[in-house]
Amino acid sequence: MAGLKEVRIRIASVKSTQQITNAMKMVAASKLRRAQTGIIKLRPYAAKLREILQNLSATIDSSDENVFSQARKPEKILLVVIASNRGLCGAFNSNIIKTAVQLTTTTYRQQFLQNNVCFITIGRKATEYFRKRKYNVLESHDELFDQLTFANASILAEKLMKGFAGKEFDRIDLIYNQFKNAAVQQLIVEQYLPITPPGATTPASVAKVESDYIFEPDQETIVRELIPKTLRIQLFKSVLDSFASEQGARMTAMNKATENAKDLLRNLNISYNKARQNAITNAILEIVSGAEALKG
Repeated sequence: MAGLKEVRIRIASVKSTQQITNAMKMVAASKLRRAQTGIIKLRPYAAKLREILQNLSATIDSSDENVFSQARKPEKILLVVIASNRGLCGAFNSNIIKTAVQLTTTTYRQQFLQNNVCFITIGRKATEYFRKRKYNVLESHDELFDQLTFANASILAEKLMKGFAGKEFDRIDLIYNQFKNAAVQQLIVEQYLPITPPGATTPASVAKVESDYIFEPDQETIVRELIPKTLRIQLFKSVLDSFASEQGARMTAMNKATENAKDLLRNLNISYNKARQNAITNAILEIVSGAEALKG
């Protein structure tokens, strides 16, 4: 059995850790509240705009202006991996990284073997992993989470659209966690470009195609203005979804860590009381033995 000093030191260490995890849980809960409000307000708007974009693309599919819906043979692939800058959020980052690596060994295996799969990472955890293992990382935008605004996300969206329009990439996929609630995050692999036609990712019974539009002021202006704006919003929504999911995962992980610390403290206190009682018993035995020896 460990001595009293060792048990006291461990109890103090666990209490200190418990205070840290409890503080991190409250900080994550505060950030989650703001992020959750933002994504809940943005998601319906982004979903409806995406629907309009898909129908619009189907309507003007023959137009040369509609470069973002041109489906080419996927020879050059770009994966945008959205993770986080910090750890201590359970399996949040590892699931994202695992999914990205799995895509390179299954769906895009042939392109990966030809060194035609590139990465853009958002979040230091993903950046460190892929750079350390010598993956083809074109850019890292870890600073995006420091000031998560639509303007900053739009800069990256412009680069993605420019790269696709310039035929640097034939397909761009987003890999991120979609926020469901504080305890549940859904891993999403979403085709960003080219724009998928209506019903391509939806069952035929559910898909609704409404492509009879009246263009105002004209078709070219709609293509030039609406499609890039929608793509910028889609990227911002994905990053905001990932940020809210990160805070939810961290709050859940820190809550579990705090509860585990309570259980550990309970067991340590039992061990401490046993060790203390054992020390008292030994001291009494020594006193009694000494007294008996003096009598003898």
